[in-house]
Amino acid sequence: MTTIAATPVPTKPLSLSEDLLRRLAEEHGTPLYVYDLEVVRRRVEALQGSPGSCFDVIRYAQKANPNLALLRFLRSLGVEVDAVSAGELHRALAAGFGEGEIHLTADLFDRSALELVARHAVKVNVGSADMIEQLAAVRQGAEVTLRINPGFGHGHDLKVNTGGPHSKHGIWFEELPAVVERARRAGVRITGIHVHIGSGSDFEHLSRVRHAVEDAVLQVEAAGEHLTMISTGGGLPIPYRPGDRPFDVAHYIDDWRRTKERLGLELGRTLTLEVEPGRYLVAECGTIVTEVRATKRAGTPSSSGVDYILVDAGFNNLVRPAMYGAYHHLSILGREHEETVPQVVAGPLCESADMFTQTKGGVVEPRELPRARVGDLLCVHDAGAYAASMASTYNARPLAPEVVVEGGVARLARRRQTFEDLLSLEL
Repeated sequence: MTTIAATPVPTKPLSLSEDLLRRLAEEHGTPLYVYDLEVVRRRVEALQGSPGSCFDVIRYAQKANPNLALLRFLRSLGVEVDAVSAGELHRALAAGFGEGEIHLTADLFDRSALELVARHAVKVNVGSADMIEQLAAVRQGAEVTLRINPGFGHGHDLKVNTGGPHSKHGIWFEELPAVVERARRAGVRITGIHVHIGSGSDFEHLSRVRHAVEDAVLQVEAAGEHLTMISTGGGLPIPYRPGDRPFDVAHYIDDWRRTKERLGLELGRTLTLEVEPGRYLVAECGTIVTEVRATKRAGTPSSSGVDYILVDAGFNNLVRPAMYGAYHHLSILGREHEETVPQVVAGPLCESADMFTQTKGGVVEPRELPRARVGDLLCVHDAGAYAASMASTYNARPLAPEVVVEGGVARLARRRQTFEDLLSLEL
């Protein structure tokens, strides 16, 4: 295992008070997810309320965080929802979304999803041509949007790149005319185009999506279909590291406003424009509160050893560092102004990869932090997306509870899983 030298990093403030986080940890135990809904509100408003905003629909990709309380809050703000499975369709309906507010995006219909689509009038975003005939068999006169693979992709990691020949996602852009004809023969009408290139992409690559959408629209129109909707895809990035520049939402909106106007002039009608911002809406709202349970050093004082902070949260609660080498800022409550030393923060799992301070390939990256003491509370920042949604019960560790905070009032949104819950499905 390789270790790289620690570098000092600036602090990154939490949106919730220290006192509140301590009280919630006392009340609900640790590890614990806490979501500040005011942050979510501000991100939605940045997309829908900015001057000149061109987005007719903001569609939340619930795979980022499918908590029902969060889904209900987003619906109250006028946000619609994307689902990628039968389970997520059930969640969206349970959260109160109407059938017309739900979009199922998938590259295949498993049998449970197709059964639900047959019963409910949810929109379908097709990522593989074989889905067309399968949908036609259960829904007469069906309408679909097409998810296009534009031939390129980009994300914060290769594992979240959703475009190009090495991605399983979407219909290859050169096959569009043939797919349009296939849909016509099946009696399925194509009403929209969707392009998504990856999660946490940068502005340069996201700008290329506009041209891919324009090309796809003109191809489909030339084949005789009359579209009503285009989707920008999404996966907008957030500043995980202190000092990272926030995503330029105003510039992004301005680019898509011009694209929408240009297509409107060319087609002689205005298309509905959707954006699917993904983690942008929820990542910064979430904090994992975890307790320091041990500290130790590996190596002799004279050697280049490593100091460890061991906490009760692991990659079963947040897998992004282990899976992608992703960075999450860390802080110790009440210790922000103390002298720091390089330390590795690791969890309780029986896995060497169970560390929050690592880069791609499992390279250990000590973080400059105050000397931790047993009983300290450590906070993992920006854990509102792809933390609880990707959590597991590995090592038979129960799923952690989730708390939402709105207007300074905290409430339990999901209780901690019990050991009885863990065993309940086994005969």
